[in-house]
Amino acid sequence: MKFIIGLGNPGEKYKNTRHNTGFVVLDALAGALNAEAFRFEKKFNADVAQAQWRNEKILLVKPQTFMNNSGLAVRAILNFHALLPKRLGLIAHRNADLAAVLTVIHDDVDFALGTFKLQQNRSAGGHKGVQSIITHLKTQNFTRARIGIATPLLRKKIPPEKFVLDNFLPEEKKTLQKITPEIIAAILKK
Repeated sequence: MKFIIGLGNPGEKYKNTRHNTGFVVLDALAGALNAEAFRFEKKFNADVAQAQWRNEKILLVKPQTFMNNSGLAVRAILNFHALLPKRLGLIAHRNADLAAVLTVIHDDVDFALGTFKLQQNRSAGGHKGVQSIITHLKTQNFTRARIGIATPLLRKKIPPEKFVLDNFLPEEKKTLQKITPEIIAAILKK
């Protein structure tokens, strides 16, 4: 089983913000895979949906913990499935590589809107949702789909923490929608 986590903040207030890029891309991935509808799982404090890709089960996850506590939900899910890093003593498959089964999709102000990069075993780079996951899993060895959201607005002295919580402008949303199929293909190819 693989786990694909989309990071964002729960609730209507944050639905169209740049910080919810992970949720937006995960919803598109769910559609592409004809996944079941997302449902809230209290034991994980997350919305989850199951899908299948090339005979492999995939659990799609949207933590409902708010961005800065995303690691709580991710750890609960991996703990439930007995698949945590070896240093926590709970890995189900002795030779399993967490980066092969865990992908985290998130916004990234270090990349321009319309770009993305898949990376493994990297620091949080200032992203508090990713840092929460690293802290709770005690490892950074997982795959990240870093989705660029930076625009010229960010360079006009808007603090990054405000910029990410602002809604996408219509043209920004179109740019994200345009690149989303390429992001999905890269994630599924991994």
